[in-house]
Amino acid sequence: QVQLVESGGGSVQAGGSLRLSCAASGYIDRNKWMAWFRQVPGKEREGVAAIYPDYELTSYADSVKGRFTISQDNPKNTVYLQMNSLKPDDTALYYCAAEGRLLLQNTYRYWGQGTQVTVSS
Repeated sequence: QVQLVESGGGSVQAGGSLRLSCAASGYIDRNKWMAWFRQVPGKEREGVAAIYPDYELTSYADSVKGRFTISQDNPKNTVYLQMNSLKPDDTALYYCAAEGRLLLQNTYRYWGQGTQVTVSS
């Protein structure tokens, strides 16, 4: 049984930073991508960043390139999202997902419950 548990969300002022963590338990296929998505009420969920564990390939949404960094800690089976220079538009519920491809949300098999990020101006 795979479980993904996100943490690290919170409230921050514009320009600030947060680091999200996604701790995975159970067997995760490392030949598939892990990713972060986000969703604002009333809007479609969008891909933020993805990582291919075995080769540390990464993919980012244009809106976060240069500000967000996705990384992994293999022994801890954890994926991180370092978010710098945060903007009010980054306010959303952030989800971790596993066993998918790039930022294609319909390809992901496992999802966490989400962690809220709120950026004030």
